[in-house]
Amino acid sequence: MTPMNTTMKIDFVSDIACPWCAVGLNALERALERIGPELAVELHFQPFELNPTMAAEGADAAAYLKAKYGLSDAQLAQNRAVIHERGAAVGFTFGVRVRVWNTFDAHRLLHWAGLAGPAGSQRALKHALLHAYHGEGRNPGAEDVLLDLAARVGLDVEVAREVLESGRYADEVRAAEQAWQRAGIHSVPAIVINERHLISGGQPPEVFEQALRQIAAEAAR
Repeated sequence: MTPMNTTMKIDFVSDIACPWCAVGLNALERALERIGPELAVELHFQPFELNPTMAAEGADAAAYLKAKYGLSDAQLAQNRAVIHERGAAVGFTFGVRVRVWNTFDAHRLLHWAGLAGPAGSQRALKHALLHAYHGEGRNPGAEDVLLDLAARVGLDVEVAREVLESGRYADEVRAAEQAWQRAGIHSVPAIVINERHLISGGQPPEVFEQALRQIAAEAAR
């Protein structure tokens, strides 16, 4: 691939509560590593909530997932095994997660990081949130967890605290969620390239790589 004159914009629409989003993000990054520096990429993380009405105290993960998707214990165990295997293949380690939590405040913090944080901080925070939730079973709706993760990725903790406690960016996040739903996004991860091309689901790296190379080649023509 010859270097492109323009930057490829990638909108990664996802939820912290979505295990396939963790798989998909890591697979996308493995694909970008394979393609190399000749493809310039601008990666933005967009909000989507799988459980928008989830109470602050959360819910038992197994009971919630079985009820929502009509799964038996065996089916839930099988689904988890597949996800853990796919995660390991792209470098993401799933741990034990016993509760499902509300993720709206995490999306507000991600929105702020994308607007005002140092370069790369939104991406770093997204990874930190996914690891905390799916790897460590921590609550991404708890202020202390969010502030800890903000500090880890180099964000200003006091500004992060003000964002969380003031409710700032709530309207912007809601508007973004609604806009993506109107655009036809009803499941995640949804990877939107240059606001035109959609790649759905936690695809393997080779699928992302092939699609990105094809889109880049078409754009270069």
